Amino acid sequence: MHASRGTAAKRTLRSQSFRVISFVAALSLVVGVSVVAGSSQAAFADDYPTWSEVTEARNNEAATQKVVDRIKAALIELEAHAVATQKDAEEKGNIWQEADTKYQAKAAQTETLQEQADDASAEADDAEQRIGELAARLVRAGGGDVTTNLLANSQDADALLYNLGMSSKISQQTSALFDRAVQARNTAQSLSDAAEVARAELEVLKIAAEKAFEEAQAAAAAAETAVAEQQERKAEFDAQLAALTAERVVTEADYQAGVKKREEERIAAEKAAAAKAAAAAAAAAAAAAQSGGSTGGASSGSGSSSANGWTKPAYGYITSVYGYSSNYGSSFHKGTDIGASCGSPIYAASSGTVVYAGYGWNGGYGNYIIIEHAGGVRTAYGHIVAGGINVSYGQSVAVGTKIASVGSTGNSTGCHLHFEVRPNGWDTTNPVTFMSGKGVSLG
Repeated sequence: MHASRGTAAKRTLRSQSFRVISFVAALSLVVGVSVVAGSSQAAFADDYPTWSEVTEARNNEAATQKVVDRIKAALIELEAHAVATQKDAEEKGNIWQEADTKYQAKAAQTETLQEQADDASAEADDAEQRIGELAARLVRAGGGDVTTNLLANSQDADALLYNLGMSSKISQQTSALFDRAVQARNTAQSLSDAAEVARAELEVLKIAAEKAFEEAQAAAAAAETAVAEQQERKAEFDAQLAALTAERVVTEADYQAGVKKREEERIAAEKAAAAKAAAAAAAAAAAAAQSGGSTGGASSGSGSSSANGWTKPAYGYITSVYGYSSNYGSSFHKGTDIGASCGSPIYAASSGTVVYAGYGWNGGYGNYIIIEHAGGVRTAYGHIVAGGINVSYGQSVAVGTKIASVGSTGNSTGCHLHFEVRPNGWDTTNPVTFMSGKGVSLG
């Protein structure tokens, strides 16, 4: 939808600017997240009970109770930290979505103004061209002295008088066209001036939205880290509590063996899922190429891909369109809604890297994922079911990989997928049109 917005140079500059800011965001994650996690946990982590302390305290009731109290306090602290980081991530996600929505709406307004200015300018050009043509006809029809022409060409008097009558009509048409051309030219200038003002406002909104995204991205990653830390530590603390309170003696070796087993199972499951998705994508791509690029239904565990590496993100009817519509009133809808059933799979529309995965309101889009693909293209997936995000920040995913499950989180009245496409990583476009260009029908 925003293909006509500005020049190609401006679009390139915007794309490069966003990638630079994204790099800064990624760098801040490396530094900032460790600071966030470390600021409230590092000092406390020094007081985490060790397995040697657990072993030493096991045969002393007073010492046992003291270590148990420390473990329970640690669990409370970890839970509080995880909750705090999740709340911070949700707040920053809301701020970002609000800023982004303002930017996208202003972008649509700017494009509309420029299109109207171009139409008015074209109308003026057309009127001026017709004026030139009529002026030439006027010269041919009415040139010379009328009395002399009548005396010299009395046999052609009727034809001459007819031509003079026509020249009068042509003159009237020329005058009307001139007025129309002047009005259209003035309108075009006025609209062009308004579009230029809108573009200046757009750049301000873009900077604000990019900054908000950077902060939301860092906060979401920090929350993910905190939750992972809580889950990992809780498993260890539960094992330590069992070592102190259970009848059977539990050792650190038992715990580490369990950790190793769970990790091996996780890696094996990921490899199996990736292999399954790759095999399904390859088979679907081969079938699509053989049938001329058409796409089929979803295979078990993954979506079906088109010949050029894109697939439907979910299966269902389109329930809301991109942009302004009666469904959203004066609000600008940044994506296309697909009425997929509750709990059904959401697939990566193409291979790429997860650059945002956040739970929360996210400006009404609920639990939300963004994936960056080749060429800086980004796709986004909203209203994911509670607990239904299956990927994490920085993770690579193959086309057709199940990344989440359909839900109704955020400002939603029923289960569906909110699907966005951002060709340059920032500006949204109509997903139906974009995916159609990739050989994929969303309808």
